[in-house]
Amino acid sequence: MPEHYDADTSDTTPPSPKEQSPPKKKREGVKMSDKQKAELKKHMEKSGLTGTEAKSHRMKMMTRMRKGMSVTKAHNDIKKSSK
Repeated sequence: MPEHYDADTSDTTPPSPKEQSPPKKKREGVKMSDKQKAELKKHMEKSGLTGTEAKSHRMKMMTRMRKGMSVTKAHNDIKKSSK
């Protein structure tokens, strides 16, 4: 049997833990205003999409509106990116 099979592995040090850093947030908490919420609700009512399509579209719209886009700009951006 080769000698390295009998080698004592207990003296190997475990890897050092990573530096303690504060947990990262997914995103900053930019909330939509009541006006934006009302505009999005109106937009979704007239969209005529089915359940999953509507949810997907709404989430995409909300993401863009939190960044400061209007309903029209957000909708046009989604149409542009889906091509």
